[in-house]
Amino acid sequence: MKNIIYLLLLAISWPSFAARQFDIEVILFKRNIAPEQVSESWPDNQKPVDLNGTIDFGDTARLQARGLTPMPSSQFELNGQYNKLKQHAGFTPLAHFGWRQGDLSRAAAPRIHFTAGKDFSAQFSADGTVKSAQPTEPADGQMDEGFNEESLISAQEETSSLRELDGTLRVYVQHFLFTEANFALREPSRREVIIGAEPLAPIEGSLEPAGSVQIGHLQEVKKQVKVEEFLKTYQFQQQRKMRSGETHYLDHPLMGMVIQIRRIDG
Repeated sequence: MKNIIYLLLLAISWPSFAARQFDIEVILFKRNIAPEQVSESWPDNQKPVDLNGTIDFGDTARLQARGLTPMPSSQFELNGQYNKLKQHAGFTPLAHFGWRQGDLSRAAAPRIHFTAGKDFSAQFSADGTVKSAQPTEPADGQMDEGFNEESLISAQEETSSLRELDGTLRVYVQHFLFTEANFALREPSRREVIIGAEPLAPIEGSLEPAGSVQIGHLQEVKKQVKVEEFLKTYQFQQQRKMRSGETHYLDHPLMGMVIQIRRIDG
């Protein structure tokens, strides 16, 4: 009898549980600091963000087919935080967007692909190397003022773009709410590249020249190094357990993310 009552109660509560919805609002920003000033090192070559199976935020039809609906800016509740970041000399907001989704498991919740910020495609190739014929400034090298979800969506349409910020975000429910963020922040940088070697003339009475290489009785050679500009990638990967209604800040030495998940009843 107790089991029958339990099943009846579960059947009654199930429709309301299935109808549970969440509004997810996100702000992405970067710190106005040179990476060289941060006491942390990043390799020059980073693996690109895995975009297999992702859905572009601008692809509304595919998002809706998976139970996600982009949020209009009129429903934003983090405008105060966005304006504080915009007015602060130490930060630059890159994007402010949001969407609504249901009670999705990790397997059911898609990874959403976002891009934002400057477009470096006129100056750099996809591998980060400088293009041979480059203009002094990218055609749209300056970020639009008042960046919002509309400009974020338009960025998805530029398939050949090389945006300052590129990555994925997924929110799902597994007893608790979880957020998975995987972004790449791109910044112009410089690196030393070995382009060859030249033989060294022996110097009488001197020790081996600095930077020289000698193998057995072979002639000493000196490395030829040049400094080149390239587009360096800095990874931002975090997973965070959350509660609905809380505002969370995901930190990184060069960027950050503010995210709030609000439960919508009914």
